[in-house]
Amino acid sequence: MGVYVQAQWIREFLAPAALQLDPDAEDIAIVASFRARTLPVRVLALAVLTAVCAVTGACATPAAPHSTPSTSASAATGAVPATARVSAAVPKGAAAKDMDNQSPASGMTLHRYFYAVPTGRADPRQNWMDLYLPPRRGKVPLVVLIHGGAWQAKIGAGTFATFARRLAERGLGVVNIEYRRVGNGGGWPTTFVDVAAAMDAIPDLAKAYPQLDLRNAVVVGHSAGAQLAVWASTRHELRSDEVGASPVFRPTTVVSLAGPLDMRRAVEMGDTRIVRVLGGTPDEVPDRYASVDPIQNLDPQTPVIAIAGTSDRVVPHVLSQDYVAADAKAGGRAQAIIMPGQTHASLVDPKSKAFAQILELITRITNDIHANGS
Repeated sequence: MGVYVQAQWIREFLAPAALQLDPDAEDIAIVASFRARTLPVRVLALAVLTAVCAVTGACATPAAPHSTPSTSASAATGAVPATARVSAAVPKGAAAKDMDNQSPASGMTLHRYFYAVPTGRADPRQNWMDLYLPPRRGKVPLVVLIHGGAWQAKIGAGTFATFARRLAERGLGVVNIEYRRVGNGGGWPTTFVDVAAAMDAIPDLAKAYPQLDLRNAVVVGHSAGAQLAVWASTRHELRSDEVGASPVFRPTTVVSLAGPLDMRRAVEMGDTRIVRVLGGTPDEVPDRYASVDPIQNLDPQTPVIAIAGTSDRVVPHVLSQDYVAADAKAGGRAQAIIMPGQTHASLVDPKSKAFAQILELITRITNDIHANGS
């Protein structure tokens, strides 16, 4: 199944490159080149020979050899300041188990940190983030992952442990964020307070790991996590009394995977999960939707790539298209990538072909903005 890239700029770049955009082509990946946030976005489309990559590994960014995988919090390269929003912890659960199964030759390390929240008391069982570091010299490009699960407690950050490790194997630094959800202390406004606090703690994390390149960072979210990722990356226009206002950390680019980026329309289409996390419908709590609905908090200066599958019955791909259309109308450069036949889960299922394409996309985007950023 190929990837249909629904964007005119792809066609414009493909023609001079003597490449063809064919919806039936075996594989198409997007290579995005982003310079500074205020500069134009250049995006090129290249054919990816997935079959060859699967056999040879040629598409992956090779990890430098050597040290043993570590899950010790003491493996930090520098101390976190006493005033920091984070504090060291010992990795547990799915992430630690996943790392224990890795080859000592990988050289990857895993570190867990608790992050502080601005109101109320943090929950150490949920207010944490895992940092995966590859054995890469010099500055390390950063990816921040925010898992989905309908903002509900039954799905946590452990579901992204493999996703995080696979990206780190490609030479990327990865932060996998956990947060409180409906059923374990989350909901309105706690879930959103947590994600904003975790994002704003990342600069403090970088003080302990100065190799992390925060000037050029990509935030990736899936499903509910995609809504959180886009909102948390574009919240700098919020009023001072709104949840998540005055962000400390702003990424260069956001990748939404099957995200409900138009929350009002999603509710109109029958999505009760959004009603549950926000505590009401758009008519009942309009201010909450205005604060956290991505389509109501557009930032034309922050590039968003919205990826969705045509067979997604959980979050219809039209919600990604709505967002991209609204962003374009506002003068932004958001782009939609619609993948025929892909479902809600297949985009992040390590066993799916789509997942391999997503890994390649994120790797190329992150390395490109890292190389070209200033």
